[in-house]
Amino acid sequence: MLKKINKLLIGTNNKGKLKEIRALLPKKIKILSTSNFNLKSPKETGKTFLENSFIKSRYFSKRTGLVCLADDSGLEIDLLNGSPGIYSARWGGKKGDFKKAIKKVFKELDKKNKNWKKSKVKGRFICALTISFLNKKIAGVVGKVEGTISSTPKGKNGFGYDPIFIPKNKKKTFGEINPSLKYKIDHRYKAFKKVRKFF
Repeated sequence: MLKKINKLLIGTNNKGKLKEIRALLPKKIKILSTSNFNLKSPKETGKTFLENSFIKSRYFSKRTGLVCLADDSGLEIDLLNGSPGIYSARWGGKKGDFKKAIKKVFKELDKKNKNWKKSKVKGRFICALTISFLNKKIAGVVGKVEGTISSTPKGKNGFGYDPIFIPKNKKKTFGEINPSLKYKIDHRYKAFKKVRKFF
């Protein structure tokens, strides 16, 4: 796979992720999404972000015969021993309701420490990206961005847990930061930099 990839399937049914990945890819690449093929996502049975990302990229590639880039990402919170972690999306229930997921985060933090809002609760966003062609794994990388958890959701930008994550050295949450700036500092960008050579 030394020649550059010029046609790519993005292995996600999450519109927010699709938009972010599309923004990171060179414009000349023909991009298809799982919705073009009406494909449901596979069961994520991995123990790590990287394993789950590979399950998705391999599955979608085998179903379509295309090179597939898939992402598995989530939020780890130190006070919650790394939760929600690989279960980040599942905390939103079957409908992927992140308002519900954020409420659950706050509820779990309250259980651990009633005064957590007065301290800086550390966490990080992690993104694993894999590229697969049929059964062959072409690349697997991980990007991280460290930060703290906001005591209230702020901002309407982004998606998922963005309204409660304040990246290190910033005052605003990912939900408040302009998307064009977020794309230059977040976990997905850091992971993407490591696979850029394929495009």
